[in-house]
Amino acid sequence: MQQEIYLYIIIFIYGLVIGSFINVLIYRLPKKEDIIIKASSCTNCGHRLQWYDLVPLLSYIGLRGRCRYCGKKISLQYPIIELVNALLYLVIFLRFGFGIYGVLASLFSSILLAIAVIDYKSYIIYDGLNIALLVIAIINAIISINLADKFLGFIGVSGVMYLLVVFFRHFKNIDVFGGGDIKLMAAAGLFLGLKETVLAFFIACILGSVIHTIRMKLTNEGHILAFGPYLCLGIYFSILFGKEIVAAYLGLFI
Repeated sequence: MQQEIYLYIIIFIYGLVIGSFINVLIYRLPKKEDIIIKASSCTNCGHRLQWYDLVPLLSYIGLRGRCRYCGKKISLQYPIIELVNALLYLVIFLRFGFGIYGVLASLFSSILLAIAVIDYKSYIIYDGLNIALLVIAIINAIISINLADKFLGFIGVSGVMYLLVVFFRHFKNIDVFGGGDIKLMAAAGLFLGLKETVLAFFIACILGSVIHTIRMKLTNEGHILAFGPYLCLGIYFSILFGKEIVAAYLGLFI
């Protein structure tokens, strides 16, 4: 029991560290900046940050949310993303135990987190992030015992989404989904399989319609919907509980 606690602490710390890199993706990708070589600096004064300024979560707490060099407030987004990513990892490993699937699902979830935040802010899902998801999905498919289901997941929901885009663009001159959404669901389908991907899409549609309607009522926002965050939520939920929910649903008819 004590050994498991230590492992979960390590997973939490690992989640914080990866969460720090997710912050880099969220900040730099929309600005088309290098995400690997370029050193971290204060977004306000531009001063290069030292390693002790970059300790996930702890540096923010120690600096009381302000830059060491210019005193300006550091965005609360940074510790929140780090903490959320660490919690995503904890939930996954508590759900699936310690194994290769937990590692792959965690990395998959980190990229989903980056996609959700970036799409929410800029209405863009970058191909590089979808390719990263696809690579993880391919690795998971290779070690899977049901390659056929993974392939059906890859083309199933994303294929229907593509046909809907073609139809509505041709007859209504509107785009119901973005290309990034379709690629996202293709990668998710390869990771999850067909049934769980359908569930993820269904959850996303419900969340998107309900939450966006409420937001429009409360904030007078326009009708433009960033669907990526809801897709990411649906995918993560389906990773955790998809098989059980699908089995329970199908059991009603058997």
